Amino acid sequence: MRTILLSVGWLLFSAASAQPATSAQPDSGQLAQAREALTQAEAGQLDPALARRLANDPLASWIDYASLRRNLADADPGAVRGFLDRYPGQVAANLLRDAWLGELDKRKDWRNFRAFRTNDSYAKDSSASLRCADLAARLDAGEPDADWFDDALAQWKNGDAVPVDCDAAFAFLDARGKLIPELRWKRIDAAAEDGATSVMRQAARGLSPEQAALVSAYAAFIDAPNDSALGWPKTERSRRMVAIGLARQAKRDPGSAEAHLARLAPALQMGEPDRGRVQYAIALWTVSSYLPGSAQRLAAVPASAFDAKLHEWQVREAIARGDDAAAIKAIVAMDPVQRNDPRWQYFEARLRERHGDAKAANALYAQAARTATYHGFLAADRLHQAYNICPIELHSGNAERAKVAATPALIRAFELFQVDRTAWAEREWKQAVSGFDDHQRQIAVALAQDAGWYDRATFALGMDASGKPAPDELRMYSLRFPLNEANTLREKARANGIDAAWVAAEIRAESAWMPYARSGADARGLMQLLPSVGAHVARTLGIAWSGGDMLYQPQVSITLGSAFLREMLDRYNGRIYLAIGAYNAGAGPVNRWLAQRAQLDPDFWIETVSYKETRDYIMRVLAFSVIYDWRFDGKAVPLSDRMLGRTVPDAQKRHFVCALAPSNPAPAVSGAMDATQ
Repeated sequence: MRTILLSVGWLLFSAASAQPATSAQPDSGQLAQAREALTQAEAGQLDPALARRLANDPLASWIDYASLRRNLADADPGAVRGFLDRYPGQVAANLLRDAWLGELDKRKDWRNFRAFRTNDSYAKDSSASLRCADLAARLDAGEPDADWFDDALAQWKNGDAVPVDCDAAFAFLDARGKLIPELRWKRIDAAAEDGATSVMRQAARGLSPEQAALVSAYAAFIDAPNDSALGWPKTERSRRMVAIGLARQAKRDPGSAEAHLARLAPALQMGEPDRGRVQYAIALWTVSSYLPGSAQRLAAVPASAFDAKLHEWQVREAIARGDDAAAIKAIVAMDPVQRNDPRWQYFEARLRERHGDAKAANALYAQAARTATYHGFLAADRLHQAYNICPIELHSGNAERAKVAATPALIRAFELFQVDRTAWAEREWKQAVSGFDDHQRQIAVALAQDAGWYDRATFALGMDASGKPAPDELRMYSLRFPLNEANTLREKARANGIDAAWVAAEIRAESAWMPYARSGADARGLMQLLPSVGAHVARTLGIAWSGGDMLYQPQVSITLGSAFLREMLDRYNGRIYLAIGAYNAGAGPVNRWLAQRAQLDPDFWIETVSYKETRDYIMRVLAFSVIYDWRFDGKAVPLSDRMLGRTVPDAQKRHFVCALAPSNPAPAVSGAMDATQ
C-alpha cells in the first residue's frame, strides 16, 4: 500500500546525525524484505532462507511473533519459551505471553500456565479472563496462600460478569465459608450499579430463600421497572435499587420513569440523593432531545444532583427556547471553574450583550479572547481584535534527535508503521515514549511527523511523562497541525470555490493527516469519505472510479472531499457551519435541528446541537481553520464570517498576536477546539 523509500530508523538517524549512509544501515530493500517476511509468516509460509537473512533486522521479533502466533494452538512450550528468552521485555514478547497464557487457559494446562506466569501477568488492569485463569492455575497447585484469597475476593467484590474459570475459585471460597452474606451483598450491590442483573441473581444463590427472592425482585425491577417495588422493605438498599432501575429506564422513556418515581418515592420514603439521581436522569434524557417539559424537569432536579453536564444542558435548553434570562441564570449557577471556561464566558457575554449590558459583556469577551479556542476566537471577533496565539516551536540538537531516533523500540515502531502494521507500531511507540522525558517525547513526535506518522502529535502531546496535563505542548501548532499536500489542497479548494484552511481543518479533524485512516464505518483516507460517497462524487466530476481503495490516495481524497464539501455548502446556501455538521452527522439530523431551531444565531445553534460529537466537531473544525489560516498566510478570516461562508478582503482579516507576558502561562488550545487532547 505505502511506497517505501528508506527505512524510517535509518532515515531519522541520518537526518539527525547528518552522516552519510553506510551499508550497515537498512535501506528500502531491507524494509521490502521485512514486509514480505511478515506477510509470509502471517500466512504460515515463511521462507527459512529469508528468515535467516533478517535474523538481525529490527523487525525480527515481529517476524518470529507472526509465525509463532499463527500456530499457537499447536505450539510447543519450548518454542514459546525460546521466543520469550530471545526478546525479553519487547512488546512482541509481552503480546505472545498473553496470547500463550490464553491458549494454556483453553487447554487447562495449569502447570505450564504457572510456569509462564510472571509477576505482572496478574494485574488489576489485566483482563477478567486472565485474572480468573490465574486464580484457577494457582488453585490447581494446592492449598492457596493468603494472597490468593485476597485476589479471589477482590474479583468477587467487583461485581463484573466473569469467565467460567472463576467458578472453581468462587466455589472454593464458598466451601471455605468466605462468601458470607455481607460479601454476597457487596457483589450484588456492585453488579446492580452496572445493570448486571444476571450476576446479581447468581451471587444471591448462597443467601437465605427470603433474601434470594428479594434480590431476584431487585434484578427484575432493574431490567423492567414496575410497581412491585411498593411491597419492598423500606431500606436504604431498596431505595437505591429503585433509583438504579428508574435512572436506567429514564434513558429509554423519561415519562415512564417520572410516573414510577411519583408512586414509589413516597411509598419507599426516598430521600433527596436517590430521588435526585432519578430526576437527574429524567431531566438529562429529556433535555438532550429537547423534548416537551425539559425546563420543568430540569427545575425538579435538586441542586445537589446537578453536575457540569446538566448545567450545560440547562443553558442549552434555555437558549433553544430563547429565554436569555434563564440561560444567564444557569451559567451563574455553575461551579466557578466551569463558569470561567472560555465557552461559558463567551455565552454569558453574548447573552448580557443582547440585554444591553455592554460593559459586563466586553469584560467577559476580553477574558475569553485571551485563549486560542473556538470561543476565544469568537470573543475576539466581538471585540474586533487580533487572535491571541502564542506558538511554541520545538528546538532540539542533532545529538538529541539521534539519541531518540536510536531507541530500539522507536526504530521498531517506525519500521512497523512503514510496513503497514500500525497496531503493532502503536504498541512499540507506547513502550518507547514511556521511557522518555517530556523533551524526548516531543522529539519523537517531530521524528514521527518527518516520517509521515502525523497522528502521533494528536495522541502524544498534551500530557507529560507522569500523565498530567501539559497545556504548553498544545501550543506546538506546527507539530499538531501538519500541512502536507499544500499545493493540491490549495488547488482543489480554489477549483471548488471554498476555503483552503477549511479543507485542511477537515483533514486534521477527520484523519489527523493519515492517508490510510479507516473508520469503523468504512470511511477512508485523509477526508474520511465512504466509498459510496466517493463513487458519487467521482461520477459527478467525471473521474473514473476503480473502488474504495482510491480514497487512500491523498490527491484523490482531497479532490473528491473538496468537491463534496462544495456540495454540502451549496445544499446549505453557503453556511459553512451547517455543511460541517452535515459532513459529520449527515444531512438528516442537521435538517431536523434546523427545523427545530432555525431562528437561532449560528453560534447559539451550534451550541444546541443534540449530538455531542457533532457539536464539538463543528467547533473543532472551525477553530482548526483559524490555525491553518495562521499556517497558510499568517492572518485569518474572522471566524464569525467564515462560519457563514463570507469572504473578506485582506484588510479585514484577523492578525495574530501573543499578548501575554512571557512569565505568564500562554493560552492553549482547549478541549473545545481539539477533543482528541
